[in-house]
Amino acid sequence: MNMFSLKDKIAVITGGGSGIGRAIALLFAQRGAIVHLIEMDQIAVAQTLAELNEEAKGFGHLCDVGDQEAVLATFQKIGRIDILVNNAGIAHVGKVETTSEVDFDRVYQVNVKGAYNCLFAAIPLMKKNGRGVILNTASIASHVGIADRFAYSMSKGAIFAMSMSVARDYLSDNIRCNTISPARIHTPFVDGFIAKNFPENGAEMFEKLSKSQPIGRMGKPEEVAALALYLCSDEAGFITGCDYPIDGGFITLNN
Repeated sequence: MNMFSLKDKIAVITGGGSGIGRAIALLFAQRGAIVHLIEMDQIAVAQTLAELNEEAKGFGHLCDVGDQEAVLATFQKIGRIDILVNNAGIAHVGKVETTSEVDFDRVYQVNVKGAYNCLFAAIPLMKKNGRGVILNTASIASHVGIADRFAYSMSKGAIFAMSMSVARDYLSDNIRCNTISPARIHTPFVDGFIAKNFPENGAEMFEKLSKSQPIGRMGKPEEVAALALYLCSDEAGFITGCDYPIDGGFITLNN
């Protein structure tokens, strides 16, 4: 009955207003966590918080994770942090020769520097608290080549490498750090991407993207959230410095 309980733990979730972040926030709150959502979209935050049940506690913070000063101020305001889920991120389509410097810097600013800023702000608070759990959202692009995803792949490779470094450096501080590597997950972002880029054959493209996972469909945000819950719970206390693909067999079976 009490397995995977996060009762009274303070969880900070970046990008918690939609998609995977929203699903993680809702599940963590259901399991007793006090959730703090860091987002740039005020409406998305309000909608997510409105979905919490009456007993759940949730707070929203409008903050650009790429702005270290703003991140530090937000985390100091929160105070104690038991769990950090670095989930905020943006995508980009393009090969190296079609990726402009502006786009490269934009992806780096959010996906890489944003994660670094949150780690930089959270770890001293976790050390002060005597423990902590960090879960960073990487991607299958951390492991295999994905066509037309140069900048995005760069950023997720950095997430994986940073996570392993943090896991090693803070063993003695009782801070665990792991990553999850989703394949394509059916979120509003995917629907928006298809509508924007394939307005004439959206249903056909959705089917094609779904079938790119050997299991034959996209993942669900709730499935990713379930994995995140386990890795952030006390039941995963012996796990650190690991990556968990959640990919419908993409990495190992898509050959």
